[in-house]
Amino acid sequence: MKAISAKVTRGLNLGATLVVADNSGGKIARLVSVKGGKGRKGKQSCAKMADMVKVSIRKGVPDMKGNVFDGIIVRQKKPYRRMDGERVAFEDNAVAILKDEKGNPKGTQIKGPVAREVMERWPSVARIASVVY
Repeated sequence: MKAISAKVTRGLNLGATLVVADNSGGKIARLVSVKGGKGRKGKQSCAKMADMVKVSIRKGVPDMKGNVFDGIIVRQKKPYRRMDGERVAFEDNAVAILKDEKGNPKGTQIKGPVAREVMERWPSVARIASVVY
């Protein structure tokens, strides 16, 4: 994965509930695992902004419900620090669902703001966002 220009705090544990920010059909998702995450033996992995994760859809369209998809974390409640000293936090934890491993989004638009760090690492996801903050 490409590096991002912020010291992002790991703010999402496994099992965290996320809002599905795009119009792919899901409403609520649960964090299952972090793809390509670093970790220590015996320690549970955590996700942060702009990470690729696996999520299980808990509420939404009946044919999506219960299925597991890849996704990108686009917002997190836990504050993190940018290199200019600014601290950023969002109102909710949100994910955008992907349709393939390359990072192409399943939906056609993302509701709400998307962090600038997502734009640096996943430009195809940020392209469908209404606001990049």
